[in-house]
Amino acid sequence: MAMAFKIVDEPFGQLTYTRVYQGRIERGAAYLNSRLQKKQRVSRILRMHANQREDIDVAQAGDIVALMGIKCHSGDTICAMTQNYSLERIHVAEPVISLAIKLARTTDRDKLGKALGRFAREDPTFHVRTDDKTGERLISGMGELHLDIYVERLRREYGIELETGAPQVSYREAPTREVAFNHKHRKQTGGAGQYAHVIGKLIPLPDDAPVDYEFQNKVTGGRIPTEFIPSCDKGFASARGKGPLAGCEIVHVKVLLQDGTYHSVDSSDLAFQICAREAFLEAFKKSQPVLLEPITRVEVEAPAEYQGAITADLSSRRGIIRDRRTRPKTVTVTAEVPLARMFGYATDLRSATQGRGTFTMEFLCYRQVPRDVQEEIVAARRQALAERR
Repeated sequence: MAMAFKIVDEPFGQLTYTRVYQGRIERGAAYLNSRLQKKQRVSRILRMHANQREDIDVAQAGDIVALMGIKCHSGDTICAMTQNYSLERIHVAEPVISLAIKLARTTDRDKLGKALGRFAREDPTFHVRTDDKTGERLISGMGELHLDIYVERLRREYGIELETGAPQVSYREAPTREVAFNHKHRKQTGGAGQYAHVIGKLIPLPDDAPVDYEFQNKVTGGRIPTEFIPSCDKGFASARGKGPLAGCEIVHVKVLLQDGTYHSVDSSDLAFQICAREAFLEAFKKSQPVLLEPITRVEVEAPAEYQGAITADLSSRRGIIRDRRTRPKTVTVTAEVPLARMFGYATDLRSATQGRGTFTMEFLCYRQVPRDVQEEIVAARRQALAERR
């Protein structure tokens, strides 16, 4: 049993770096990818020595080797065909920033698809998607520098010229109060119509809840047939993709399905999905929704004489100073700052400290946006969407 922890695409194929935890891996043998539930055959086993590679026939427990012939993602478990185990996956944080990319030459479309697929396999924090409304291709990651590196790699390694849009922070939407819903979906066409009726509650989850969405079925007496309960769940879950505030994902929400009705002819899987989706959005609008923004932990190190300038600048970015450590000639300031206010900080810090200040930044958590800032964000998002249309 082994775990893939790094993927590297090379001209002669994909190298999958793995650590063997139990048993052995033999060249030419077939193994199971427990995530994909697919059989895959190891064509070569390489022991890596910096730039030198040594072909071996067997890797034992404790070995770190590179496999060829295996197609998988970082964090996948590879085990014997007679087993079906899955090692605990590497924790991967959700992306907090997105960047719109557009090809300068349409002839590079195939190369771009291949490159983005490779990057997504190598790095689980790098995501690619297409916006349903605008048709833009968006890449998402953990910070401005993270995405800049991938854009530069596309140019250098693949010769792809790109036009990039302004970075967009990945906000979230969340309810703040419990709301009951009672929604019917009726549609009559030439043939069979559509009918579904759901009754329940939309309930906010605490910020530290282990899941962003929870569905609970409390329907009794067959008021909604059992086969339509998953359809309701699917409809509620699909409504979370784009919230009514700013088109962001909805989190920290629980849906309690309590009752409903159906029609023996007109009710269907699709009808209950549509009804659940409409009920969710209608209730969410009444739940006094708020925006949540990603907060970063920023640590700045600079000469001690610049301490005042650094703390003042971080405070102006809505940052909260958590710690100051002073040494004879240097000071280290730790703060929690909204990601949206950290764009361009590297340049500002160099200017404020005459090039002698450095900083590190990592994602910390999501927190509620102040009301005045929320209104600005919502207005800006709606205006941008109107301009695209």
